[in-house]
Amino acid sequence: MANALQGRRVAILAADGVEQVELEKPRQAVLDEGATVELVSLDTGEIQAMNGDIDKGDRFPVDRKVADVEVGDFDALLLPGGTMNPDNLRTDPAAVKFAGDFVRAGKPVGVICHGPWTLVEADVVRGRTLTSYPSIRTDIRNAGGTVIDEEVVVDNGLVSSRNPDDLPAFCRTVVREFAR
Repeated sequence: MANALQGRRVAILAADGVEQVELEKPRQAVLDEGATVELVSLDTGEIQAMNGDIDKGDRFPVDRKVADVEVGDFDALLLPGGTMNPDNLRTDPAAVKFAGDFVRAGKPVGVICHGPWTLVEADVVRGRTLTSYPSIRTDIRNAGGTVIDEEVVVDNGLVSSRNPDDLPAFCRTVVREFAR
């Protein structure tokens, strides 16, 4: 699918505590297909990635502050996981609105692991089918979503996966859905 995403603008919404591999692998997958990618976060500067939620990983420079962007600036959104990342995002009104606006606009969203917490907070999982890390499935159900335990789930442009083991299938599916 060489250059399947040429001309597409993808936002990655992440904060401190992001699972490093869940940021890096999907970002590389969309970059390899020609997308322009921006890391959007709660503040400017850098965010601290984690490996397995325990060990500090690399730091990543933030391109834009979430309060300064709009859904219209991008064609698609990636929401990586890690436990602390979405926990930080879901307490920030601008981040919650940004993520929710993508779903409400019908734009494609890729979300993995604990990432759906931000979508739960935005009240956009009601009536949707997705997967996630096992520990947040009750939150999704309580928010009106349906959870199935599969490697990757697609529901009308919402691509979800469970954990880093699912990244190959997640990345392939994100590229396909973002190219539509």
